[in-house]
Amino acid sequence: MRQDRADRASQAALSALRLSALGLALAAAACQAGPAGPGSLSTPGKSAALRTMEHIAAAVQACWFASRDPAFKPYRMADELNSFSGRPRILLVPARNPEARPLLVVQAEGDPAKVDAFGPLMDDKLGNRAAADLRRWTAGSQACA
Repeated sequence: MRQDRADRASQAALSALRLSALGLALAAAACQAGPAGPGSLSTPGKSAALRTMEHIAAAVQACWFASRDPAFKPYRMADELNSFSGRPRILLVPARNPEARPLLVVQAEGDPAKVDAFGPLMDDKLGNRAAADLRRWTAGSQACA
């Protein structure tokens, strides 16, 4: 009877070992598989947040910078539209120190896109104007003030 139990225990251990080996072999095969064919390629469209931020970035560039608006001369725009966090954004940084901490961050997320603006510039005298422009652009307008 003891021998019978020992045989069953070793059979169970052998079965578990075989299953583990099979699992490892399948995992290795999956890792070595070539790239997926075109049928499995997924190319989602632009998110609402990205579309909104592209629109806002174009308006910021045209109205604040390309127009040479003196109020925005001390700043430079840096866009981070290709965000993997799902929050595309644009930054306003000091023109003479672009590596400095952003003075204004405008970001969007969700569908429909919710736009947030924050940073020290929003507390400055320019903050009211920036907020009014951003509200207008978020609503779809491309018009400058």
